[in-house]
Amino acid sequence: MAKAPERVTIALDDETAKLFREMREDLGISQSELMREALKFYSKHKPLFSSVDEEKIYAYSDLLSVGEHIILDIDHWILFLSFIETHPERERFWEMHQQVSEAHAEEFKKKNHKAEAVLRRLELCNLFKLSRTSETDFTLLLGYDIPKKFIKTELLDIFSKMGIRVEVKEDFSKLRLRVLP
Repeated sequence: MAKAPERVTIALDDETAKLFREMREDLGISQSELMREALKFYSKHKPLFSSVDEEKIYAYSDLLSVGEHIILDIDHWILFLSFIETHPERERFWEMHQQVSEAHAEEFKKKNHKAEAVLRRLELCNLFKLSRTSETDFTLLLGYDIPKKFIKTELLDIFSKMGIRVEVKEDFSKLRLRVLP
């Protein structure tokens, strides 16, 4: 003889009750099934909720889902940049890099991004760790010196094409960026 399911009574505030009804209708399942599925989902993905910023999860999903971005091991990234600097056609690479940066600028401009939003988006690409030091000043922590030229070039090209004036100063493994009036 099968054991009867355990019954649980819960109280929902108005906002949560509305969400509960909408999800139940959207999925076409019973209240009990919705609660079981929600609990299983949360249990399975609990580490994700506690360790990663929700905004980053959606941004990563957005970046990766359309196939325009990849995940690349940092050692490969440094290897590629090191190789470019010794390649006989390195100037051609930098010209092409400028074209890609300008295309990114057009996308950012279309979305009406301000300087900080551009920096936050590029931080999500793991190019640097961003620290805001004032309303107009930012420090970009690179971790390595090798990507400095790539990132500085990209930022200057993007902001120039967007009509945002910036000043970039180099330190050993960081860049300091100031948005100018």
